[in-house]
Amino acid sequence: MRQIMLSAMHSGAGKTVTTCALLAALKKRGESVFAFKCGPDYIDPMFHTRVLGVPSRNLDLFLQGQEGLRQSLLTARDGIAVLEGAMGYYDGMAGTEKSSAWEIACVTDTPVLLVLRPGGAGVSLAAQVKGLLEFRPDSRIVGLLLADCREALSAYLKPILERETGLPVLGFLPPMEEAGFGSRHLGLLTPDEIRDLTERLDRLAEQAEKSIDLDALLALARERETPPVVYKNPLRRCRIAVARDEAFCFYYEDSFDRLRAAGGELTFFSPLHDETLPPEVDGLYLGGGYPELYARQLSENESMLRSVRDAVENRLPTVAECGGFLYLQRTLEDGEGKVWPMCGCLPGSGYGTGRLQRFGYLTMDAETDSLLLRKGESLPAHEFHHWDCTENGEQLLCKKADGRQWRCGFVSDSLYAAFPHLHLGGELPLAERFVDACVKGKNHGTV
Repeated sequence: MRQIMLSAMHSGAGKTVTTCALLAALKKRGESVFAFKCGPDYIDPMFHTRVLGVPSRNLDLFLQGQEGLRQSLLTARDGIAVLEGAMGYYDGMAGTEKSSAWEIACVTDTPVLLVLRPGGAGVSLAAQVKGLLEFRPDSRIVGLLLADCREALSAYLKPILERETGLPVLGFLPPMEEAGFGSRHLGLLTPDEIRDLTERLDRLAEQAEKSIDLDALLALARERETPPVVYKNPLRRCRIAVARDEAFCFYYEDSFDRLRAAGGELTFFSPLHDETLPPEVDGLYLGGGYPELYARQLSENESMLRSVRDAVENRLPTVAECGGFLYLQRTLEDGEGKVWPMCGCLPGSGYGTGRLQRFGYLTMDAETDSLLLRKGESLPAHEFHHWDCTENGEQLLCKKADGRQWRCGFVSDSLYAAFPHLHLGGELPLAERFVDACVKGKNHGTV
């Protein structure tokens, strides 16, 4: 397995577009390529997945721990692992480099290419790169790529950067209309919302082949030996209905893997388009996404609302996080401020705030046993949402690294419902507990 990371000095430097261009170009050459995103981001991996046709995975030291992260990376054992960093290279939790792209590069022994958007800088750009190189004893930075950079400017900058930093400049991507993916309050638009995305990606791949030295880039990728594969065929123990459509699309691929390994058969359905839950399911998983953008359609699908409400009230084991949590409330406000009825399983009303709420990593302390947690356990989680709720629950104690605390969550032996996103592939056996509960209550609460 070979691996390389693309990172940057700051957000908005062109990492995702450059990563997609590189993935598409390598795929076009016939390479076996696998993509990964550092940190908890859900949307960038959707673009990776659209390029490659195979799932992209997150690498998150806080949510997964080192062993979980390494297991994720091993899914690329037979090819080239291309990792995309998050935020700035050294930016991690609470003003430290903890769980940053740099720490992930160190833990996984991955060489790093810096993506630079030059703007009006020349020698000053080299000075910034030198600062990153010398900030920590082992920066792991081995080369540079220029994004949103015209060919003439690239030709001017290349000798300056190479002379002043000692790093090779492996190429550039020029300003391209195809590189404008569009964005909204939680980041980029999702791939399904960009009608001509395939054509855009093809054009980016063609450009990368012309203006990036792919052979030199691959020569810098580190080759690692990987342990032999031990294939297991888990016995199917239960069926879990997973909401997946335009409104519910934020999931970690490794969470799905962990559920399947525990014996869960995943059955995907659409709260927007289907009339009811799938028949004979033993559990329900409502992930995050954009229910606020589809509040009217969700509300008008009354048969689905009844189906979900009946299942939850009949104690079907249910995990509902962020968008799924809002879907279970009494009402939800859309982007225009209109309020729509939702499932009514929980007592609150979701509403827009116009800004991020409780953004970032946190831990949740359990004070009682419940579906996913046991008394005394502390679970790493992540929040990222502009909507809030009048009733967020009180049963879990949330803590930030800076000392802030608050309570949240509705939990029982059949329910986890709260804003924080969970990674089911981390150190605690959340997926196994979910599947066990589904098996114990098999066909209990189904439609």
